[in-house]
Parts: sequence; structure tokens; C-alpha cells
Amino acid sequence: MLTEERFAIILETVQQKRSVRVTELCALLNASVSTVRRDINTLAEMGKLVKVHGGAIALNEGSFSAVEKDVAEKAQLFTEEKEAIARYAASLVDEDDFVYIDAGTTTEKMIDYLPQKRVTFVTNGFIHARKLAQRGFRVYIPGGELKLSTEAIIGTECILTLNNYHFTKCFMGTNGISVHAGFSTHDISEGSVKTAVIDNSIQTYVLSDHSKFGKVTSVTFAQLNRGQIITDRLPDKTYSSYTSIKEVM
Repeated sequence: MLTEERFAIILETVQQKRSVRVTELCALLNASVSTVRRDINTLAEMGKLVKVHGGAIALNEGSFSAVEKDVAEKAQLFTEEKEAIARYAASLVDEDDFVYIDAGTTTEKMIDYLPQKRVTFVTNGFIHARKLAQRGFRVYIPGGELKLSTEAIIGTECILTLNNYHFTKCFMGTNGISVHAGFSTHDISEGSVKTAVIDNSIQTYVLSDHSKFGKVTSVTFAQLNRGQIITDRLPDKTYSSYTSIKEVM
């Protein structure tokens, strides 16, 4: 198949499905992974689509963000909204729960509102772990690499540890929420940790202010139907067709 033919099929598929994975395109084009990735890179450079980890999305599929703010910057944004989200999320923790709390500025705020119940926590946020211990809770930290910009523990060792756990509930952060790209984050290592947690949780709650809707970042860690969203307000009611959403303001 000629290069131009592959380009046309890739663009048509992306426009129809809004997002597509490399593996899907390999089967459709009967082409190798390296060929498809090269085609996606070229089309992205031409401004025809947006390259994301593992595939591509349409240009008008929300706004794409390639740069992640550090914790200090994030902490200054939407503070009232995050407080309201965190307060409601904390109310969902029950006696004898085994809970995972993701690293992040909104999830950190949860800790101040947690009820004094018999609950065990696991977190990959080292600031979160300290605050939980100070509140008197039993808390575990997985091993792994410390990512300073997000104050999160990540990496293969972290995932191996988390795969041994079975959580009643997990409370996750996200950098983007999109109908077609799902929940996304900037870093593949952080994304892999999030996916492992969700796969090992009975109930998943994703904490996000309204600004994350319609945004896509580099790595999808779960589709929308994998988690219930807790937000301050929902800017687009379309999302309610894909998962349960709780507005708290």
C-alpha cells in the first residue's frame, strides 16, 4: 500500500472514531507497528491529527496539553472547587474500607475531611502519607521512584506492589477528561500506576474540577466508564451519558 493511501485511511479512521490505537491501525492497514507510528508522526507534524501515547486523536477532540504544571502551580488553581470536591469525596469513606488515595492536589485535600473511622489507606503521594499518619490512620506506601514535580511514587516496583492489593475504593486524580480519550495524564509511568489501581479497586472515584473536561494529555489510563467523576460543575452534559457524575457546587 502506498504511503498516501495509508495516510488517507488513517485520517478517515481518526475522523470517524475520534481516537484510534496503533494496534487497530496495524490490523486495518496490514502494516507494522513501526510503519504506523512513523505515519502518525508525519501526520502530526503536518497538523492533520494529534499524536498521543499508543495512538492518535482528532484535532478537534478537546484541547491537547503536553506540559504538566508542578504541584505548587496546581495548588493555586480552583482552590474552592477542590475543597468542595474533596469534602464530598471524603464522606464516601466507610468503616473498614481499604482505600487508595492517588497523589494530587485535590486528593490531598480529602485528608482533612476524612471521618475518624477504622480505615486503612494506601497512597503513592508521600505528602499524603504523612498527613494520613498524622491524622492517626494506618497508611502504607508502595516502593518505587519518586517523581518530584508531582510528589508521586511511580515505576515498576510501585505497580508490582499495588497489584497485590484489592481496594474497596480508590480516589484518583486526572489531568484530562475526554469522551474519546477517557481519563488521561502526562506521564506514562504515572498512568500505569493509575491503571493498576483502578484494575484492583471495587469502586473508582475520579476527582476533577471543571477545567479538566474536554482536555486530552499524553497517556490514557482509563476509559470514562471505569470511574465515577466527582466535580464542582459539569460544563458539558454529554459526559453524563458515559459515566456517573456528581456535581458538588
